[in-house]
Amino acid sequence: QVRLVESGGGLVQPGGSLRLSCAASGNILSINTMGWYRQAPGKERELVASITSGGSTNYADSAKGRFTISRDNAKNTVYLQMNSLKPEDTAVYICNAPSVVLTTLRSRELWGQGTLVTVSS
Repeated sequence: QVRLVESGGGLVQPGGSLRLSCAASGNILSINTMGWYRQAPGKERELVASITSGGSTNYADSAKGRFTISRDNAKNTVYLQMNSLKPEDTAVYICNAPSVVLTTLRSRELWGQGTLVTVSS
C-alpha cells in the first residue's frame, strides 16, 4: 500500500517551533514534488511550501522567513521546520505528493491524513 504518513504536530506556544515529517512508503520508484498544505477551521486548504527532488522550493508568503521545507530523497521523506509560530498558523497540516511514480510505472497523487498544529498560550 502506497501512502504518506505525517508526524510532529502538537501544541506549541506563540513564538515556538515545530518540525513536521512526512514519509512516503510502498512500491515507489520516484517522487518529484512533495509539499505541505494546511487547512484551518472554516478556511480553504492552502499550500504552505513545496520542494522538488532537485531541491527547488516554493513558499506561501505567510511561510517565508519562518518555515523551511527540506527532504531526504533516499528516505522519500519531506520535513517542514516551523519557527516563530503564530496563533494564525493553527491548522491541520497535510502532506502531498502530486505525482508519485510507482514501480509499476503508473503515477498517482498521494495525500497524508494530516497532523494538527495548535499555536496557543
